[in-house]
This record gives sequence, C-alpha cells and structure tokens, in this order.
Amino acid sequence: MDWIAATTVRLAIKDLFESAIRDLAPSRFSKHGIQSRKKAIGTFAAPTYISRSTILLESIPLRRQDIRNVVIIAHVDHGKTTLVDCLLRQSGQFRDAELKGERILDSNDLERERGITILSKNIAIPYRGVKINLIDTPGHADFGGEVERVVQMADGCLLLVDAAEGPMPQTRFVLEKALQAGVRPIVVVNKVDRPDGRPAEALDEGLELLAELGGDEQLDNAAYVYTSAKDGYATLDPNTPSTDMRPLLDLLVDALPGPEVDTQAPLQMMVTTLDWSEYVGRIAVGRIESGTVELGQTIDLHHKGGVKKQKVGGLFVFDNLGRAAADSATAGDIVAIEGIADVEIGDTIGAVDANNPLPRLTVDEPTLEMVFSVNSSPMVGREGKYVTTRQLKARLEKELERNVALRVEMVEGAEAYAVKGRGVLHLAILIETMRREGFELSVGKPRVIFKTIDGKKHEPFETLRIEVPTDTMGPVMELVGLRRGQLEEMAQRGEYSLLKFLVPSRGLIGLRTKLLNATRGTAIIHHRFESYRPVEGDVPRRANGVLISMVSGKTMPFAMFGLQDRSELLVPPGVEVYEGMLVGENARDNDMTVNPCREKKLTNIRAAGSDENVILKPPRDLSLEAALEYIEEDELVEVTPDNIRLRKIVLKESDRRRLNRNAAAAVS
Repeated sequence: MDWIAATTVRLAIKDLFESAIRDLAPSRFSKHGIQSRKKAIGTFAAPTYISRSTILLESIPLRRQDIRNVVIIAHVDHGKTTLVDCLLRQSGQFRDAELKGERILDSNDLERERGITILSKNIAIPYRGVKINLIDTPGHADFGGEVERVVQMADGCLLLVDAAEGPMPQTRFVLEKALQAGVRPIVVVNKVDRPDGRPAEALDEGLELLAELGGDEQLDNAAYVYTSAKDGYATLDPNTPSTDMRPLLDLLVDALPGPEVDTQAPLQMMVTTLDWSEYVGRIAVGRIESGTVELGQTIDLHHKGGVKKQKVGGLFVFDNLGRAAADSATAGDIVAIEGIADVEIGDTIGAVDANNPLPRLTVDEPTLEMVFSVNSSPMVGREGKYVTTRQLKARLEKELERNVALRVEMVEGAEAYAVKGRGVLHLAILIETMRREGFELSVGKPRVIFKTIDGKKHEPFETLRIEVPTDTMGPVMELVGLRRGQLEEMAQRGEYSLLKFLVPSRGLIGLRTKLLNATRGTAIIHHRFESYRPVEGDVPRRANGVLISMVSGKTMPFAMFGLQDRSELLVPPGVEVYEGMLVGENARDNDMTVNPCREKKLTNIRAAGSDENVILKPPRDLSLEAALEYIEEDELVEVTPDNIRLRKIVLKESDRRRLNRNAAAAVS
C-alpha cells in the first residue's frame, strides 16, 4: 500500500482529495462541505501514517456509537408495551413508586380501558454507555399511520412475534414499512412461557416473513432472541430461561447500527410527531438527520405553503420517561423543539437558506369513511358543551394536525363532514375522544371508499384471520361466505382451527359481533387491508328491522313488557326517548313504529290476573363500535358525553313515508 508519512498534513494532495470526494458522492458534498472537511482533518499533532483511502473515508458520514434509535413493532397483543415495562423496571433508573401498575406507557384513559396502544411514545434507557431511544407503537391495523410515521426516526426495530401465534396480519404490515424505511430488524419471540408456545416454529415463520418481504440480505446476519416480558427475562435458548433482560439489551447495542450522521452538513430534521402544551403551543418531535441545532437558533421551516424563518424557543432530548432540556443536539438525536408556530407533521426544519427540504411524509390512503354532523335531535345541548358546526370543524382540523392517516372533506349541500380513516376502530377512537371532551355529534353508517382503476370500479379487500374452536368452524365459514369471503388457508393447531379469508371491507362491517355470537365469544379475529380489487356482488344487510318510537317521553315498564315478546330491546325502562329514536330490534325484517311510553290505564275495579308481574329482559348494550356497525343508511348514531343513542335521519313517520313514496316513484 502506498503510504504517506506525515507529521503535518496540509492537504498537499488537495486536487486528488477533492476530485476523489466528488467522484465518491458528488450529490452529498458541496464546495462548502469540502471546506468543512478540510478543517475537520486539520493538522495531526503527532507523526502518523495514513493512506489515501483513509483520507477519503474521513469524508464519508459516520455512525454514532453512543446512541440507538429503535422502534418496537408487532401485531396487537403480542406484548410490545409489556416488554417496554420490563425494560424500564430493570434499567435501574427509576424508583418503584415511579413505575406503578402495568402498561406504563399506555397513559391515555382510552388505552387503559381498551388494553391497546393508540399513540406512539418515546422513552430513553441508558445501557453500557449507550443511550437507547425506544419508540413504542400501536399494534392494531387501524392505527398503522402511527407506525408509518415514527419508523422514520429509527435505525433498528424489535419485531415481536408471539411464540404461539407466530406472525399475524399486522406483523407483515409493520415489517414491510420498517424494511422500506431501511430499518434493521431483530426478531423477538415473546411469550415463550405460554403452555401452547412453539418458539422455534414462530422464529422460523418470522425469518421466512423477513425473507418474503425483501430482507434476504439481512438473513445472513439475522439477530434473534427469546423473551418472556411477563416473567422478565430474555434468552438465546428458549429451554434455558435467564434472570433478566440483558441478552436483549446486548443485542440492541451490538446488533443494531447507530444513526448515520453528518454533523458538518446543514441542519435537516423531519417532523414526525406533534405534541401540545397549553403554555408554548405546538411541540415538534423528530430525529435530526444531519447538522446541529442549538437553543435560540434561527431555522427555516419548509412546509406545504413554502419556507418561513422561525426561532428555536426550547430544545429537549428524551431522557428516561420524560424530556431533558438541552442547549444543543446533533445528528442522530431525537429531539422536541418548542417555539415553532404552525408546524405540521411532514415539515422539514432546516438551516437558514440551505434549501434542503426532505421528501414529505406519506402514509397509505384511508379505506373507510363516516359522515360527521352536529347533533340535530330534540335533546341537543342537554349534555354537551360543543354543539355547533363551527366547533365541530375546528376540532376536526385540530385532529388533522396529529393524525396523519385521517382525511376530512366538506359534504356538498350539507353542514356535515366526510371523515375518512383506516377502519371503524380508528374513527371510533376519534369519536370517543371528542365525546369525552364535551362534543355532541351525529355519525352516519360506515362506508368503504371506492376507486376507479383502469375504468373499472374497485373496492378495498382485507385479509381476515380467524382462530376458532374446530367444533364451531361451520357457522364461521357460513357467515364469512355470505359476505363474499374466500377461504385461502386453513390449518389446525391443537383444538383450534386457523382460517384465513380474503373478504371485501364492506363485508367486515358488523361481522365481528355476529362471529362472536356464533362462536359463543371464543373466536379471535384480526384483519388487515390487502389491496383494491374489482367490486364484488351485494353484501347482506341487517336481517331485522327496528322498533321506532312514535312519541317523546320516558319509557315505561308496562309498554316495554308488551314489546319484548316480538323484539329485542335497545333501551331500558325509565329513560328519555324522542320521536324517531330506535328502541328495539324487530323480530321481522320490517321497521315498526311503537309507543314505548304507554302507561297502564288505572281503574277502581280489581280483577284477578290484571296485575301481572312485569319482568323485563336486559336490553342489548351496544358499544360505540357496535352501534356504528349496527345502523343502516337511513339511520344515525347520536353521540353525547353521557349517552349513545340510535335514531332515524328523518324523525317523523309521515316524512319517512313521503320520502319512501317519492323514491319508489323515481325508480319506476
């Protein structure tokens, strides 16, 4: 090798050095960049020997070894948040009083009530002198937009796979997004303590999925580990449990790369998350791609409307469960920046006049929509604080700032908004949040979003996976078949059958409740968007009609007792109802108007048998998601802070009959 002895290197090979750098990566190094690298190489204090190749390597962006940015991805209920709990408890950074309960990161009331992760969160754990930034993500397919945006901040990922279930539909989705972002995965087979666990097979299935999705080059050096987040240990051999999580933490440090940094390049940072403070307003969260940011620095904010200068009012890095104030941060750090007005997810924070915006963040399109409008029932304003169209519009616009998978459009000719999302649960969480904030609103039936591709009408199809006891498989096959589902795979695992279907998204609306009823609550159901395909035939509507109140008042036990023999009640006795409100489900397929407020006529004559005991069956208790899936096109769900009611869009019976006559005349 041709060596150069140098006590001082004054860049005697200036021309060769600069031309070689430009040949190596002409798009990455400007004249300004070369000058900064000359300063970085500078003068060597002691005599040393360096080769020309070494000089060239000085200009290549390096990887930081003191930090790891890791996103945790998996299917729902595979143990992501529980694993983070275990790492926090064993990190030695917290007192016991700081880590109370389970699912510590699921701090949102809705997350704790439903037992699922809805919003992604960031924490930092120090280990072996390395700061590990962990990003917990939702596992439900409806919240895939959260995964798509935060995976941009990571260089590595923990792909959790249940030791018994193996890779599931959402596992495929999140791994595909991670590989597209260039993230290096570690396969973590969790729940190895399950009696029905099959960790070796689950690992093989995870590696096969990795190869199938284009990760062949990573299979040679694929890292994996077995864990039991519940029992608090990680091991390289599932038959030999360890005592703590150190094998997993060692893999995070040794197997995953640090962020690639170029501190001499101008500042670049993609805003992937927005937080909010009552005192400082919006807080931009993201990873610094290159350069350095300092407190008080003036930056360029590249947004949809152009570029404007802003000032960094506050700078924080993630530290343990919270944030720590910092004077500066460099490439590779995940930071939170205050003081930038009107910042949005997908914007780029860059150096002044550098003109270096990153490509805007894109996520998959929504597949389902509902129409939101203000509450127009006779009970409007009794329970909520926000009841006007202006307030509804402002709240939806605020949601768009943080929920990147959401779309909102004004409905022409009506004071209503078409809100589009990934699924019923995605939009139901938004409705429930607004309800708890004091909003009153009416929501229409969920409808899938059709597309025209090559001149033909297409609709979204989803992969439906059902795990059900073998003796109840018949009703499942029948119900899914009626909804245009096509069986793709069937496998046996002990006493359970695993069924995989391809079904139109239209067919999934209302299917979960029917499957749970048919299997006595034993079916485990998961689904994920697959693709757009040509429209299938009609999907069966609700088989039964409804009972509609013809009067306003309070429901009476006497009237309800007479109705329950021919219907299933939806409201209990003693509650306020109004004309046009649904009070029960008819045993037949037609709607029927009834009087649930009728009282018993009192006389002064007593007769044997006239005072029979009134015993009412409990009414069906519909959750918000069940109510949204239950209604038909001519019905609405009325949502208030205290109640969920079902109603007809047109409240008066005479008006409904006139509309039906006009519709029949138009068809003929």
